[in-house]
Amino acid sequence: MSMSIASHPDRLLPADPGTRAIARDLLSRVENLPIVSPHGHVDARILADDTPFPDPTGLLISPDHYVTRLLHANGIELSDLGVGGSPTDPRESWRTFCRHWGLFDGTASGYWLRSEFVNVFGIDDALIGEQHADELYDRLQELINQPAFRPRELFKRFGLEVLATTDDPMDDLEAHARLAADDTFTGRVVPTFRPDAYVKFHGPGFAENARQLIDTAGDGVGGYEGYLRALQNRRAHFLAHGAVSTDHGTLTARALKLDAVEAARLYEKGLRGEATAAEAEAFEANMTYQFARMSVEDGLVMTLHPGVLRNHSPQTFTGYGPDTGHDIPFAMEYTRALQPLLADFGTAEKFHLVLFTIDETVFSREIAPLAGFYPSVFIGAPWWFIDEPDAMLRFRSAVTGTAGFSRSSGFIDDTRAFCSIPARHDASRRTEAAYLARLVAEHRITEERAAEIIVDVVDTAPRRAFKL
Repeated sequence: MSMSIASHPDRLLPADPGTRAIARDLLSRVENLPIVSPHGHVDARILADDTPFPDPTGLLISPDHYVTRLLHANGIELSDLGVGGSPTDPRESWRTFCRHWGLFDGTASGYWLRSEFVNVFGIDDALIGEQHADELYDRLQELINQPAFRPRELFKRFGLEVLATTDDPMDDLEAHARLAADDTFTGRVVPTFRPDAYVKFHGPGFAENARQLIDTAGDGVGGYEGYLRALQNRRAHFLAHGAVSTDHGTLTARALKLDAVEAARLYEKGLRGEATAAEAEAFEANMTYQFARMSVEDGLVMTLHPGVLRNHSPQTFTGYGPDTGHDIPFAMEYTRALQPLLADFGTAEKFHLVLFTIDETVFSREIAPLAGFYPSVFIGAPWWFIDEPDAMLRFRSAVTGTAGFSRSSGFIDDTRAFCSIPARHDASRRTEAAYLARLVAEHRITEERAAEIIVDVVDTAPRRAFKL
């Protein structure tokens, strides 16, 4: 039987034999380094509780919107996949997935899934498909019931050193506290402050969220002043629980420096549900500026993930909620949008701003030039729809000529699917080796220097950008 492509030692490495040999050597220097995951969406309670995963569908299918969105595009109802807590027979959902396995050929999610089957669970990927669906389900269920496949054991086996979660500002972070106090758990799991639901006027529950925030953490001060104070207090709560960064899923990259009176006027309109779309966007842009100011003061790294129209499908949002695969990118602009923020904070000593995009056109045109001048700016790794091998190679080609290797964030997996973490980081490391090997083969850098760079971009860069 031929070797599985998911375990082939040369997967994702260059086809040219000479360049591939260089890439193999570079990969060997980082292949087994610990995983630093500074941005993701795994729930900390999974590790704090350390309970077995429920079933193969609940582990690999339902929480992974990369998987469910493509099945949905091909006529599968999300309710048949257990999305959003939909009641479903997990075995039948698994059969549906296996019946449509061919849809994932050539996709990043297909690459990750195949790698998980082979390298995490030791399952022959020839079994993936409708004919062996029940056999595969039963084998996976048998495995995840074993102690070796509990979350904490997998955390150790994956080589995870740091795992960041993404958390609501009002979260008590109890799961993080339990992990920090547990001497039997040696990993580092840090929360990330994500205030989107407290900033977007037209988001569900904005007014209730803002009032709860002020009542809990506003120090008895009301209005816009109490709102800002409460956000700062909750950031301090996150810092006390090990947080290193904040995350902002803004509509655009725009930052706007409003005076306190105008910001307060917009805030009150937002509470009453009377703000126009333009006023809502202006307030969000003002808060992007204010969060940067707070990061200068408290040292939390600020990450910006703009350029996505969230919840594009109203019916899907109503039926299944957010983060279910229908957030769609649009074209972006950063240079003018961020100028007010960078004019005031771009050279501030404690400030780190990591800029992500799904618009590849801005990597070379705007983000790399910004990071190539401002000490505070780091280039966020390819994110979401572009965190796949071909796009990662395009990313390196787009940014390196302007900003070099030192200004990037390091890889982020941005995942809710816990078992895909090692597969995603492995793909990134192989892609970095392939890119650097080409530069060596073209006599643009020495092999000795490439060996230093690959360690930096894989291991040092995320520690540097996220102050780890």
